[in-house]
Amino acid sequence: MNSPNRSTHIRLTSHPEPNTATARRPVAWAAGDPKARGPIVGSVTNPADRNVIGAHGGSYALYRALAISARALNPLTRPDLHNTHPTATIGPHPQWSEPGKIVSLDPWGHMVGEIYAEEIASGIDIRPTIAITKARLNMPEILGAMSAKRLKADGVVLHETGDISVTKVAIDPVWYLPGVAARFGTSEGELRRTLFEQTGGMFPELVTRPDMNVFLPPIGNITVYIMGDVTGLGDPKRRIACRVHDECNGSDVFGSDICTCRPYLVHGIEESVREAQNGGVGVIAYNRKEGRALGEVTKFLVYNARKRQEGGDSAATYFERTECVAGVQDARFQQLMPDVLHWLGIRRIDRLMSMSNMKYDAIVGSGIEVVERVPIPPGLVPPDAQVEIEAKKAAGYYTSEGPSDASDLDQVKGRDLERF
Repeated sequence: MNSPNRSTHIRLTSHPEPNTATARRPVAWAAGDPKARGPIVGSVTNPADRNVIGAHGGSYALYRALAISARALNPLTRPDLHNTHPTATIGPHPQWSEPGKIVSLDPWGHMVGEIYAEEIASGIDIRPTIAITKARLNMPEILGAMSAKRLKADGVVLHETGDISVTKVAIDPVWYLPGVAARFGTSEGELRRTLFEQTGGMFPELVTRPDMNVFLPPIGNITVYIMGDVTGLGDPKRRIACRVHDECNGSDVFGSDICTCRPYLVHGIEESVREAQNGGVGVIAYNRKEGRALGEVTKFLVYNARKRQEGGDSAATYFERTECVAGVQDARFQQLMPDVLHWLGIRRIDRLMSMSNMKYDAIVGSGIEVVERVPIPPGLVPPDAQVEIEAKKAAGYYTSEGPSDASDLDQVKGRDLERF
């Protein structure tokens, strides 16, 4: 492939032009009819059609740019959406058009190939922001649960091999800026300015294009794993087990024992399988918020600071060390997290596998009932993660045992760096 970029000059989009796309195809967020809402056009094959800030693919747009620069990808290439339609039907649900319920994803993002077929055929490059497929999960801990007789294969949800049948959903972020601002208790203008400044001026349209109120941020996506009948998610008669999990590469993928992330994730999957086998639905919502949304570099710096401090790694200073390095204890701020649950049509969660008050408060505050909160079983907490779990208990994280005594936190120590 040796097609060059579009032309030898750059056309800035920092100010609207006559007959701009936002006038021809405005986005009427939360409209009940997707045609009235209008398509999200963030592709760059024809800049004149764009009606949002940013580009499809989030941070992966940069890899697309590298591929084009290396002349490995034609910049005018458009996806062939034939046979890419969802493998399961999700929605539409009433929450999709309830004001303020969904502001950080496009609820119609998995249906664009069908809803906007005419527009796509006419040459407008409209792309899905949600994809739904089917898969099987295989985790050694599930085989362990089967060996321990906690789970039993049924041939539908859980197979003799330990495989779990799931519906798998990938969701790219699509932010409706007025709604996001309202969630964080700030003005849209202040949010736009802060996003512009803190990304080094990467998106000038944030401050120059008030006609564009939708932003495709360059951040990670959400993945949802659904066990059981997807149509049961919006059925008030069906029980739902759910774990909302924030990414932790070290633990989730490689089994690092300094935190409880993978054990709690696996526990959530086990409970979701059990609920699905009993006729309900299990949901794992996996958010790309590595290191409490501070990033993995910051997380590892905090690990070093914890391990090297005077007195060693201690539950008493767990949160303090993070704040000293990052300036804040936690940057995940769960205000946007419930959106994916509303997109799924969930009104009630019967069993929520989470000790986090931030997550619980965000879910309940968004109008979803939580019947039972399920803490991580003590036997699943790795040795070096005792510091984390005891610090969280003392800080007020949910536990059926009640909070830990703050006076005992100095006695809870982690492994020294010399012992790794």
